[in-house]
Amino acid sequence: MKKHVSAITFVLAAIFSLVSTAVQAQQPEIQYFRSWDKGGINVFEPSKSADQPEFTGVKVRIGGAFTQTYQSLTHSNEASYVPVSATNSTNRNLLYGTPMTNSTMVNARPIAGQDTSSITLSGFNLAMANLNLDFQIDDGIRVSLENYMSSRHHNEFWVKGGYIQIDKLPMFGSPDWYTKYVRVKIGHFTPNFGDAHYRRNDGGNAMFNPFGENLIMDAFTTEIGGEVYVFPAEGLMVMGGMSSGLINGNVENYPTVATGANLEPIKRNPSIFAKAAYDNTFEGFRFRLSASLYHNSSIQRNTLYAGDRTGSQYFSIMDAIVTSTGAPTDKTAVFTSGRINPNITNRLTAFVVSPFVKYKGFELFGAFETISGGNYSEAGDRTFTQIAADGVYRFLKDEQAFVGARYATVSGRLPGAAFTDDITVTRTSISAGWFPTRNLLLKGEYVMQDYADFPTTDFRYNGNFNGFVIQAVIGL
Repeated sequence: MKKHVSAITFVLAAIFSLVSTAVQAQQPEIQYFRSWDKGGINVFEPSKSADQPEFTGVKVRIGGAFTQTYQSLTHSNEASYVPVSATNSTNRNLLYGTPMTNSTMVNARPIAGQDTSSITLSGFNLAMANLNLDFQIDDGIRVSLENYMSSRHHNEFWVKGGYIQIDKLPMFGSPDWYTKYVRVKIGHFTPNFGDAHYRRNDGGNAMFNPFGENLIMDAFTTEIGGEVYVFPAEGLMVMGGMSSGLINGNVENYPTVATGANLEPIKRNPSIFAKAAYDNTFEGFRFRLSASLYHNSSIQRNTLYAGDRTGSQYFSIMDAIVTSTGAPTDKTAVFTSGRINPNITNRLTAFVVSPFVKYKGFELFGAFETISGGNYSEAGDRTFTQIAADGVYRFLKDEQAFVGARYATVSGRLPGAAFTDDITVTRTSISAGWFPTRNLLLKGEYVMQDYADFPTTDFRYNGNFNGFVIQAVIGL
């Protein structure tokens, strides 16, 4: 507890310091840059053709983000009784928050008179905060260093990643062909797969997401690699990239033969990914369509759908009271509450198409996403599909307020002998928000989520959660 209090105190002090600095002095302008405040909403790849600030020397921009969430969510299930083991009678299918006779979860039972099928989790979540450092080191060349100061999954200071983005070549006289048409990005960063990662919560940064949480299947990770962009015509962009395929650095040697339950040797093949997008505005009507592909034929552990180091904003919702080993669930270690991880980690091919349209205050965003592949212990491939759509209406001066609605559904086959059929998870949510200033956002969401076709022995059998979250967000 002392560690959490210290972390929150540090976060608050840092945020107030940043706010004070921003008020007293204007932030330096960075070229080819997506701002961290309200101005970054509906910005995808930074524009290559827009006018850029003049380079007058090295600049350092100190920014950050802070989100405090209050939740009141109720989850329920109808799973059958399954003991942790022959010597531990604790029901592993009880949901997080069930009052138990002991906290060790060894032969623990619900306290008499408690409702074990429907539990409400309400209160303030751990405040999340980010620290963003952006450097303009030369004309058309910038460096970004992104950090998590406090988050659910890692409540200690954690470096998310950093990269260099090159939009001009001043060392070669800034040739016009490169300045107009080419961009190179190198470092440890989020692969540009799909468009949903431009609209998601990322720790303390919840400014760009009009809802309280991300999609059910959340494609987000960080990997070491590079991307090359070409902008051949107005509104058109194509990108090709390659990465290590791993969330961390790795210099390990693995056996050249299959070991244990694996059916093939462990490898460290690179990930290959590509994206094409068209984004243009015609008489006030903006239209964007992107398509992305990500592939890795064999990798020790890929985290494209399990790479969030901050965690879900729905704290502990639809989590079991114990882990697979029978230990009490740690809300910081079990961080994907309300999401579905397809657990396709050793070979995968993912594809997503994302349309976006905006006319005056109305905007629509969608995603059709599919992933296929498997793990080393599986002979065949499994497939997951996600379909999501949200509509937002922004109103008042400078689109200072908004209301929105989202529907998302995920279906596919999870690993394990118990999963003989595809499972389905659906979510419906409505939201509203208000920007008192460019740097401040207050938003609320009501959400309903249902779990279908899970085995009776799984804690998500006939699962459901519903309720609301309220978030106060700062972005600098």
